[in-house]
Amino acid sequence: MTRHKGGSFLIEAAAPEDVFTPEDLSAEQRAIGDTVREFVEREVWPALPAMERHEFEHNVRLLRRAAELGLTGIEIPEEFGGLGLDKVTAAVVTENMGPGASFAVTFGAHTGIGTLPIVFFGNRDQKARYLPALASAEKIAAYALTEPESGSDALSARTTARLSPDGQHYILNGTKQWISNGGFADVFVLYAKVDGEKFTAFIVERGFPGVSTGAEEHKMGLLGSSTVQVILQDAQVPVANVLHEVGKGHQVAFNILNIGRFKLAAGCVGSSKHVLGLAARYAQERHQFGRPIASFPLIQQKLADMAVRTYAAESMVYRTAGLLEEGLAEIDPGAEDAGRLSARAIHEYAVEASANKVFASEVLDFVVDEGVQIHGGYGYMREYEVERAFRDARINRIFEGTNEINRLLVPGELVRRALKGDLALLPAMEQLQRELVTLVPPVPAGAVPLEVESWLVEAARKLTLMVAGLGVQKYGTALEGEQELLAGVADMVIDLFAMESAILRARKAVLRSGPEDAQGHVDLATAATHDAFDRIESTARRLLAAIEEGDALRSQLAVVRKLARRDPVNRVALGRRIARRVLAAGGYTVAG
Repeated sequence: MTRHKGGSFLIEAAAPEDVFTPEDLSAEQRAIGDTVREFVEREVWPALPAMERHEFEHNVRLLRRAAELGLTGIEIPEEFGGLGLDKVTAAVVTENMGPGASFAVTFGAHTGIGTLPIVFFGNRDQKARYLPALASAEKIAAYALTEPESGSDALSARTTARLSPDGQHYILNGTKQWISNGGFADVFVLYAKVDGEKFTAFIVERGFPGVSTGAEEHKMGLLGSSTVQVILQDAQVPVANVLHEVGKGHQVAFNILNIGRFKLAAGCVGSSKHVLGLAARYAQERHQFGRPIASFPLIQQKLADMAVRTYAAESMVYRTAGLLEEGLAEIDPGAEDAGRLSARAIHEYAVEASANKVFASEVLDFVVDEGVQIHGGYGYMREYEVERAFRDARINRIFEGTNEINRLLVPGELVRRALKGDLALLPAMEQLQRELVTLVPPVPAGAVPLEVESWLVEAARKLTLMVAGLGVQKYGTALEGEQELLAGVADMVIDLFAMESAILRARKAVLRSGPEDAQGHVDLATAATHDAFDRIESTARRLLAAIEEGDALRSQLAVVRKLARRDPVNRVALGRRIARRVLAAGGYTVAG
């Protein structure tokens, strides 16, 4: 495999062998996925009604049961009681835990954002004191960043920390809000400003003097997860519980959020697959006008669209898992500078993490919405699972930084990387301007599977670079204030990553098993690519109208027409083929 730098998909193509796909999972990883799925179906689902009544002893019991299965220690090093497995395996666990509804949040808050800060940034003493108990779920973790007055703007936190006169403790004061697992967590990774200025991470135990929690919040969805305030009133936190370094809390917070965004996407993929299965099975059971509603083409198109978007999201998630694992695998977790190196390795793929989060959360919203529609009036009733899935899904576009914030992070991070010389983005934009003066190569005939779609990926890359380059050229340092333009460019970047991930996965499947056996991949990737390209072309036109006017606009739109020329795919026939496979499988499938 060729190692690709973060964000490089915007300026250079990857080969199928360069990406990790779900088909590359080992037998052991698949077995772990089966274990999680069985755990969710046999043990989590029966307990959901009790958890939704806030009987949180079931959340704790199930976490400890998950620990017995080894699931809470997947990413904790072996020397500290975990399994020390890779990011791909972690994605498998998170995906298959996704259908666990509220418990998936309990599990993710504990194993992910609650535990990983100590894994990546804790010193040896902190790891020895906390990780074994977190791996066994003897202690349960939570992550406390958000405050009543600071959500997306985390660095404006008002919680303060000052050193005690004897130098033994930091005295913390403030309130943290919407803390998942807060009602029963034993350990909080919590952020405060030392002397009101230095943003710092702390490991705070529930039992420390001055630490208390508020009442359970009444939420729209995820009713079976605990969400409370954490209140600090002269809370005494030992100096030894500073996590990483004083004043370097942003390194912990933002990199753990990157991991959290990637994991949230994995969970959304699992939930999307689950809801697609619910919808497909219901459509075959529900009869109207004397036949199953699954026989109606409009229902079939809904199922197909749900499958296509899920395929693209799944392809992105596992491609990103492979990238993260490559970067982190080189780091010795016991090294003194492991925290700094881990931060750098995680931050390398910040663009991909945000792209995953935005795309997958919006895929899930689309899937649950269509799932309710396929169920009709029954989808609005509480006794049908899809109703809960609809409510539960909505928070994902807010969790781990709103999708709007993540859309601004994508171009912001790309520009920062370009200005530092870490990504040759500006030379790529300049080279493209020179290329566009000449004729664009013709659309291939499509004699080879996915040949046209691979060409479309390249055309999408050029369109995205062209629009981004014109925006930089016009606005320069004032670009930061053009949020509509930045968000539109982010949409193009995200769709590019999604379509390329789908195509590379399908091409890899063709190379592995041949076009006939990989036809399911080919159809899904073809539909995903043409759908994404339509969105990219439309966004390009909209943004160019905001950048240029008159003859300059007409000239740039002519370039768009040149880059976007292609014969439309028969999306109706394609959708019917995909839907037939979904209905035959009773849910999501890539089988030919």
